[in-house]
Amino acid sequence: MEFQNSIRDYIAYEIEILQKLNVEAINETLNLLLEAQKNHNKIYVFGNGGSSATASHFQNDFGKSVSEYVEDKFRFQCLNDNVPTIMAIANDIGFEEIFRFQLQGVIEPGDIVIAISGSGNSKNIINAVEYAKNCGNKVIGLTGYNGGKLRELSDVSLHVPVNSMQVTEDIHMVFDHLMVSVLYQHLYGKNHLSQ
Repeated sequence: MEFQNSIRDYIAYEIEILQKLNVEAINETLNLLLEAQKNHNKIYVFGNGGSSATASHFQNDFGKSVSEYVEDKFRFQCLNDNVPTIMAIANDIGFEEIFRFQLQGVIEPGDIVIAISGSGNSKNIINAVEYAKNCGNKVIGLTGYNGGKLRELSDVSLHVPVNSMQVTEDIHMVFDHLMVSVLYQHLYGKNHLSQ
């Protein structure tokens, strides 16, 4: 089978969408994360499906890679990583509460929420975001398609303007690795791209 044309089309489409990203929003996100690091605030990150894998990857990269050589580490906590907790909440209360429940009575002033949803309309994501907003916390939303309700609720919107879940999820990972790279260079004076 010859897939070269389809492969080239996919790569070209990704490049086209990458060039449409809001650099100012990424910059604002970086500054919020640095402020949270400086003030020892937590950064709660979560998503469903493929976005849950992205959320886990965020915690890994910020918890280890960019925090390895600093005393004040980035305090990321991924709310979709504890399967027993998620299953207990889903079974006893409801799946739409799996993230909000984990924030209730725990989130503190200055903490940040990073919510990841391709559609921007997942009920469990929106419930948690609305709770965080009501507590006065900042929300960074990663979305695709038209952004849905999450884009409207976000203080900073990292939006991927595309009607493709695959490309959306690809670029959500680009946000992660891009920000880790920039912060690594900022904190350590080393170019992460060459390592």
